[in-house]
Amino acid sequence: MGRRKSLLIGINYTGSRHALQGCQQDVQNMSQFLMSRDYPTDEQSMVVLTDARSGPFYPSGRNILAAMDWLVSEPGCCLFLHYSGHGGQVRDPDGDRASGFDDTIVPVDYEQNGQITSDTLHRHLVSRLPPNSSLFVVFDCCHSGSAIELPFVYRSDADGNVSLVDNVEQGLHLVSAASHLLQGGFSYNKVNDAKQLLAGAQSFFQGLKHLGGPQEEGLGEEHFQENWNAEHRYVTMYSGCKDDQTSADASISGEHVGAMSWAFLQAMQYNPNQSYIEVLQNTRQLLKDKYQQVPQLSVGLEMDLNQPLRI
Repeated sequence: MGRRKSLLIGINYTGSRHALQGCQQDVQNMSQFLMSRDYPTDEQSMVVLTDARSGPFYPSGRNILAAMDWLVSEPGCCLFLHYSGHGGQVRDPDGDRASGFDDTIVPVDYEQNGQITSDTLHRHLVSRLPPNSSLFVVFDCCHSGSAIELPFVYRSDADGNVSLVDNVEQGLHLVSAASHLLQGGFSYNKVNDAKQLLAGAQSFFQGLKHLGGPQEEGLGEEHFQENWNAEHRYVTMYSGCKDDQTSADASISGEHVGAMSWAFLQAMQYNPNQSYIEVLQNTRQLLKDKYQQVPQLSVGLEMDLNQPLRI
């Protein structure tokens, strides 16, 4: 593999009503980790975007996409991307998400120029990735399970699924809410809102299918309108939580950090010679007693996740 490049993005949204505290620190911690893995730190090899910087290193939507294009611009490279900041959801224009929403990341200028959708992220990071390059991604943000729409996700009984009763109650609640919304008058907005609630209920009930019997452990295929699984790109992503969950901004040992970024780094420092699945399991284990979020692992092609992790 050729030269190593990395892109680290940490946004605290300083001064806004949605400010976070640990994202810039996450970037500093991740850069130290990459140095220990022999990633170079010169500005031709490592680009760092935070809202403490200015110019091209200020994490506006335009600068983030430009930096992502830079990251994947050369063939034969080993690439690393870390994002720590807000994640969100917007209405899905393609109709391929059961929930009715696409995942997003939130640039510092989102109020003026909007969020960056999972479809856009996939096109910039995955579709443009040279076939002989590899990309390793860590996303520490809310609603990040399929934030770059990779076609395969690792599933197991340890996937963090809530109990059958909780899931059924939540699904029934959404169906009931949709029904009550339509009572007492008809309007276009009410119908659209009801459709979103029913789509959410559908996704909950679909999530119960594995409870009818033992679930097969391994890679499960995600379905998007685009045929992403035909791209066969060597992309691995660890994300902070499932699509319907939030990721915590935490204070650990006196330091403000993202819980997922902290747990991933702790897992890697504990044992640098783990498989992809072992890193996922150990990252989840570090979080499960204090946080509800369940980190996810998704990939761009079918691969053996029991092999040693490669960054």
